[in-house]
Amino acid sequence: MDNRNEARAFLTSRRAKITPEQAGLPAYGGTRRVPGLRRGEVATLAGISIEYYTRLERGNLAGVSEDMLEAVCRALQLDEAERAHLFDLALAASAGSRARRRPAPKQLIRPGVQLALNAITGAPAYVGNGRLDILAANPLGYALYSDMFANPARPANHARFIFLDDRSRSFYPNWERAANDTVAILHTTAGRDPYDRALTDLIGEMSTRSDEFRTRWAAHNVRLHFTGAKHFHHPVVGDLHLLFEAMELSADTGLSLYVYSPEPGSPSDDAVRLLASWAATDQQDVQTERAHSPKGS
Repeated sequence: MDNRNEARAFLTSRRAKITPEQAGLPAYGGTRRVPGLRRGEVATLAGISIEYYTRLERGNLAGVSEDMLEAVCRALQLDEAERAHLFDLALAASAGSRARRRPAPKQLIRPGVQLALNAITGAPAYVGNGRLDILAANPLGYALYSDMFANPARPANHARFIFLDDRSRSFYPNWERAANDTVAILHTTAGRDPYDRALTDLIGEMSTRSDEFRTRWAAHNVRLHFTGAKHFHHPVVGDLHLLFEAMELSADTGLSLYVYSPEPGSPSDDAVRLLASWAATDQQDVQTERAHSPKGS
């Protein structure tokens, strides 16, 4: 992802979202030539010159002070995720002359992490990275995303499943929201680490293969993904309403543990128990099939 182009497009898109009335500016008569605020209005709200703000919106964020970035955040009324994204873009711009496009580090799951996953028996759980790969899961995690893991490509990836696999349309009852959130999360990750080759390749692949992805990517929306609620329609157990928590693994940079928990006593709690039973039966069937298959097959 080109840092200057992303900074330019991001600031322009945020400026277009705010009307003068929302910014507390007087409403002038006549037709405005641009949606949202003008550059000069943003500069006034931020307390900087229009020349300086124009420089920022042209993508030149290198060396910009935190105070200046905070002023722009206030002027554009950025939320927490948007503010973090702007700061990430500025940090990447300042390091740009020293950074190079590099391959992603191999992210191997330590045995202790897999043991911790397996110890979570009442909720689906998995370990993933900022590219939305699932790198390891507990049995319930694999069972929850059984449709995603039906594709033999590894690592399994949320973006590829949502945009390239028709089964995702029934798995996510609110597919539009899932699609929007997925792209926004990838955009957030790209701002944080624009030199991750695997991420750049994934974005390029998705933009080429999916019009739905490409349209959403052009919106430059970003999102933090630490907690919330998810709604799934599993092909075996039906509807699941689960609360999720994401926890960064401090010993494994870039990896997080995701746990999806049902409300105790809810229909989703019963569905998760049924999912666990189905997963155990399915695994037993696989082991039985292997035991009776000819050697070497």
